[in-house]
Amino acid sequence: MGENKITKKPLFNPDGDIEVNNRRLLNFNTTNINDFNNMKYSWVSDWYRQGMNNFWIPEEINLDQDKNDYPNLLPAERTAYDKILSFLVYLDSLQSANLPNIGQYVTANEINLCLSIQTFQECIHSQSYSYMLDTICNPTERNDILYQWKTDEHLLNRNKFIGELYNEFLDNPNKYTFLKVCIANYILEGVYFYSGFMFFYNLGRNGKMPGSVQEIRYINRDENTHLWLFKKILLELEKEEPELFNEENKKMIADMIKTGVEQEIAWGQYVIGNDIPGLNNKMVEDYIKYLGNQRYSSLGLGTLYPGYEEEPASMAWVSQYSNANMVKTDFFEARSSAYAKSSAIEDDL
Repeated sequence: MGENKITKKPLFNPDGDIEVNNRRLLNFNTTNINDFNNMKYSWVSDWYRQGMNNFWIPEEINLDQDKNDYPNLLPAERTAYDKILSFLVYLDSLQSANLPNIGQYVTANEINLCLSIQTFQECIHSQSYSYMLDTICNPTERNDILYQWKTDEHLLNRNKFIGELYNEFLDNPNKYTFLKVCIANYILEGVYFYSGFMFFYNLGRNGKMPGSVQEIRYINRDENTHLWLFKKILLELEKEEPELFNEENKKMIADMIKTGVEQEIAWGQYVIGNDIPGLNNKMVEDYIKYLGNQRYSSLGLGTLYPGYEEEPASMAWVSQYSNANMVKTDFFEARSSAYAKSSAIEDDL
């Protein structure tokens, strides 16, 4: 158990190690000083500035047309809108509550700076969903949608997968459960959101709910950076704790991502189905399997779903929305224009 042990970082620690090269993700004797000039992990500086430049305010987006569009959505569209929003509200609320739990054990302070920015952004996302609901619904409808994750059996069951992994780390923090909670976070950020994003972007290309679509685009841009943060954390963890990435644990990672993909496909087909113009079950399955491959291969683990390595041609429009303002899947490859303030993506499609 000793080799698997992790300890919470101390808060006040005048005897902490100030040698940058000794710094580690886990079990480092940290001083907790935010030193922006001495960082071990060179990618943090770019990530931090990207996160800061992504700042936006939900209420700055006009939802007047959405208020008129919402009552006139097709029944299948309105049901999907409500259920997907309920799911997204739950996920971002869970993230803002759990990221500080992870940060308690991360002893590389520059990475904790990134986790703090992510936590703040998850709060902004929750605020945006509340703003959307407050605008288009009366208070009774709003509360019904907000808590569908408790009353819809399909939604509750899929939330259990991530929620129970987060609880497992809380109840028994060690290197192995830390790896699992990071993979769970990676799945949440990189797989779980995307059928929801897909649905909103489909509304947008059909000329419906433009304010909601714009909110989602800002959220999607933030989630791209969150996904990259946890990819980087996982790759650094593999360098520093290589024993965690043995064949047994690599199989565990593959199984977790497969479960996330399968749950996202089942959920997407449940809420979207074949009754919404512009989307169908096959499009959902093809796109989510492609995303699963992207997430798996980004960790250097190969291909999870042979035949789904390329973005489906039928889903190219998703990227046109989600990659707005040079926000690429790999934002570190983007040019400096990717760091523009969020207002730059207004109505540019």
